Amino acid sequence: MPDESVPEETVPEQTGSVGEDPGVQDPFLVFWSERRLCTLASPRPDGTIHQVPVGVTYDPERHLARVISSGTSYKALNLEAHPGRRVSVCQVEGARWSTLEGEATVSRQEGAVAEAVRRYAQRYRQPRANPERVVIEIAVKRVLGNVRPQSEGIVP
Repeated sequence: MPDESVPEETVPEQTGSVGEDPGVQDPFLVFWSERRLCTLASPRPDGTIHQVPVGVTYDPERHLARVISSGTSYKALNLEAHPGRRVSVCQVEGARWSTLEGEATVSRQEGAVAEAVRRYAQRYRQPRANPERVVIEIAVKRVLGNVRPQSEGIVP
């Protein structure tokens, strides 16, 4: 017989979109919250593509994808030297895939980096300490793939 003296604690599920039933998750947000390796594709100064594996988080409130990185990495230095460059992040699982495209900026601001690390830790694991850490913020403008939002407002 269950002990009724101690009520069970319930944690509300993450909502699929602002103002929607909190018990319903949009498959797009689920796909972008499950632990999965992604890739970041960005243009080099000569126009060729630099593509690397990364961890990505997506913020549906701000339509912002975030990638944490060392500030000394090629991807961070290249994008920092060319703010606003169009980039994409993609993830695949079997036949399911989703790509987010948008303009990238690099932030070294403590608050922005801390928020990116917090979100990364939720999706993946707590990253190792890195005093050179930056966050690449991608203002999402386009979504491609067969995993697409079903709710309004999740993407622009």
